[in-house]
Amino acid sequence: MPPKFKFTEDEVIHAAVEITRRSGMQALTARALAAELGCSVKPIFGLFKNMGQVQQAVLTAAMALYHSYLQEDMAKGQYPPYKASGMAYIRFAKEEKELFKLLFMRDRSHEEIEDGKEEIRPLLALIQRSLGLCEEDAYRFHLEMWIFVHGIATMMATSYLEWDEAFVSGVLTDGYAGLKARYLEKDRENG
Repeated sequence: MPPKFKFTEDEVIHAAVEITRRSGMQALTARALAAELGCSVKPIFGLFKNMGQVQQAVLTAAMALYHSYLQEDMAKGQYPPYKASGMAYIRFAKEEKELFKLLFMRDRSHEEIEDGKEEIRPLLALIQRSLGLCEEDAYRFHLEMWIFVHGIATMMATSYLEWDEAFVSGVLTDGYAGLKARYLEKDRENG
C-alpha cells in the first residue's frame, strides 16, 4: 500500500510560496508543488479545488509578508513613519523580488481595482499632519511619492539597481523635500 501524505493547507501554501519566491508565479504548477512537497498532486487537490485557489492563497500570503515588512520598518523608529513605509516597500522589492513582482508588477487589467484610499488612509493622515495639507492634496502628494518609490523598487526587483539603504534613504529624502517645497509653495500661492 502506498504511503499516505497528509498536509495542512498552511504547509501546501508555504511550499507554494517557496516555489513562487524562487522562480515566480509562472513556476507554480501542480507538478512543481507536488515535487516540493514530495507527494503526488492528489493531496493538493484534496485541500484546494484547483491551482487558482492555490495561487490566490499565495497572493494572500505574499501580501501578509509585505504588510509585515511595513509594520516592522514603521515600528523600528529608524525613519519617520511615512518614510519608513517607502523604505519597507523598497526593501521588500530588494529582498523578495519575485513576491514583489507578483504583488506590484503583474498584469492587473482583468482585476477590479478600487480607488485604494481606505488602505492608505493612515499614510494620508501622516502627510496631512506633517505638511498641513487637505486630504485631496495629501492623496496626490502620496501618489507622486509612490510613483517615485515604486520606480526605485521596480529597479531593485529587476536587479537594475543595487543601491544600499543609506543611498535609498537619501534619495527618498530628496524626493520628499522637493514635493514638500512644491506643495507648500502652492499652498502659499493659494492662501
